[in-house]
Amino acid sequence: MNSKVKLPGVILLFIFIVGTMFTSMVFVKVEPHIPLFLCVVLTGIFALFWGADWKRIERGLIAGVVSGIQPLLLLMMIGLVIASWMISGAVPTLLFYGMDFIQPEWFALSALFITILVSTFTGSSFTTASTVGVALMGIAHVLNVNPGLAAGAIVCGACFGDKMSPLSDSTNLASGTVGVNLFEHIRHMMWTTVPALVITAIIFFFAGHQGSGASLAQLAEMKKTLGDHFEITPVTLISPLIVMLMAFRKLPILPTLLTGVITAVITAFVLNADITIAQMMNALENGMNLKTGNEAVDAIVNKGGLVPMMWSVALIIIALSLGGLLHELGVIDVLLGSVEKQLKKTGNLIAATAASGLGVNLLTGEMYLSILLPGQAFKKHFEKNGVPLKNLSRTMEDAGTLINPLVPWSVSGAFFAATLGVSALDYIPYAFLLYLSPLFTLIYAYSGIGLGMKKDKLASVTKAS
Repeated sequence: MNSKVKLPGVILLFIFIVGTMFTSMVFVKVEPHIPLFLCVVLTGIFALFWGADWKRIERGLIAGVVSGIQPLLLLMMIGLVIASWMISGAVPTLLFYGMDFIQPEWFALSALFITILVSTFTGSSFTTASTVGVALMGIAHVLNVNPGLAAGAIVCGACFGDKMSPLSDSTNLASGTVGVNLFEHIRHMMWTTVPALVITAIIFFFAGHQGSGASLAQLAEMKKTLGDHFEITPVTLISPLIVMLMAFRKLPILPTLLTGVITAVITAFVLNADITIAQMMNALENGMNLKTGNEAVDAIVNKGGLVPMMWSVALIIIALSLGGLLHELGVIDVLLGSVEKQLKKTGNLIAATAASGLGVNLLTGEMYLSILLPGQAFKKHFEKNGVPLKNLSRTMEDAGTLINPLVPWSVSGAFFAATLGVSALDYIPYAFLLYLSPLFTLIYAYSGIGLGMKKDKLASVTKAS
């Protein structure tokens, strides 16, 4: 860490970064790429002021990008998956059948619990969003459901299932980082996630009744259009089922998704002999460009492709560059170290951990860092104060894993926006679960409820000054 990096300068830089992004996206209403790039430039200027030379700045930029190669490759692969599942008929088949079962007034609730089921089964919010999430967004479009509400329900369900699944990489990372048994960690998270889910479901129950579905004639016309241009058969669902089975078996995500692409391409050629190799490659690169004469169907199926995903890839590369530079300069260490003196009270300790997870997410956009850095920094304080480490692992998930999708320039925020076709700013107001879990964490921290501590120990730690 550079000795010239002091807390006042770090706070000033933090204000500049968050202020620039918030003002640009909320008030000026521009895409996040250029504002985020300006934040990288601004951080570089601070680095020079702190005495860093260009080689060190460059090292931080490159290290940040290198650390995020996997999510970048994952995002590109998702683009191929969505395109292949469109042209093979997998998503159109789900749409065709889904129109008969999901009603607009129950859409938000249905989407919430469907994605919870799939995400818990696969252990991946990204896989869930890119499979059933895409199909559900198509159904939402057909039923005239607010796309922000639809995406919010999908994100909430996908993140809940991911967080509570023993197959989730983030769940295993959080428990493993601080040495808490995986299933003890999951059980302890139920204190915050279950009440948050109940409240979210109640909100979606009432919010869902605001939708106005398409008429029966419109639905019939859409189904006819889908049937005319795609093979509507359960055979098309072989590829999605293989992907979910491989995810359940905890196989590596990139080979899993590649298998989904290959099986979907084979399915497309088997079911439709008219498809040429050139058409398939163009669809995989640019997404479908189908003109059915039905604007609603066209808006749904012309999705995916490698090139359209470059919007999110570019954003994540810039965010990773910023995160790598901040980490190289020791900015995160200064922020974490600044709160150590206030950690004698249990409430303050847990709140500081949550604030650190939030800060790392805002500054770096990287979910894994928002788990790792607070976990490493605060573990000794939890042990010193006699606070069970399962509270640390739970807080890392509530304020790390769940906050990441709420940051538009984060890996999760960019991924969900690109995959679901809805701006992060549009779904964030409806992502109730992601707000409520951290809120319950703070309530329990200061009330002493749900901490798993003996009463005498809890009283002594809570009253410590």
